[in-house]
Amino acid sequence: MTPILNPFEAARAEMGAWLSWSRKAAEAIEPTLAHLVKIRASILNGCANCINMHTREARRDGETEQRLYLLSAWREAPVYSDRERAALAWTDALTLLATRGPPDESVHAELAAQFSEEEQVKLTLLINAISGWNRLAVGFHLFASDAELDALAA
Repeated sequence: MTPILNPFEAARAEMGAWLSWSRKAAEAIEPTLAHLVKIRASILNGCANCINMHTREARRDGETEQRLYLLSAWREAPVYSDRERAALAWTDALTLLATRGPPDESVHAELAAQFSEEEQVKLTLLINAISGWNRLAVGFHLFASDAELDALAA
C-alpha cells in the first residue's frame, strides 16, 4: 500500500509532540500490559501497521505467540490474568464506544478491582494514544517495513 502522505514530514512539530506524549503514556503502564492493550486496540481498529509493530515489540520483550494469537478471542482464552482481562475489557469498551455506547457497570467494576484511580486514567490515556496512532496509520495508508521498524528499535 502506498502512503497518502507522511505525517512526520507534513506536521513535524506536532507529530514529534504526539510521539513523545504517546511514549510517556505507554511507559506509565507495565510493558506486558501496554503491549496487549496496544495490540488489542489495533486489532479492533483494523490497523495492520500497529498490529505488526506492536506484536514485534511484544515478542522482543518476551510475550508468547499463544497470548498474541489469542488476543482476538481474549474473553474465551484462559491465558490472561484478571488485571489483563480488566484492561482488555476497558480497551474494548473505549475503542468500540461509537458502536456499543458507554461501558456498563460490570466493566467499571472489573477495572476498579484491578487498577487504582490513577492507573485507570493512565490506562485510558494509553488507549487514546494507540487509537490515535491507528487513525493516522489507517487514514494515511502507513505501513512500516521491517527495516524501518528495526531502525526505530535501535
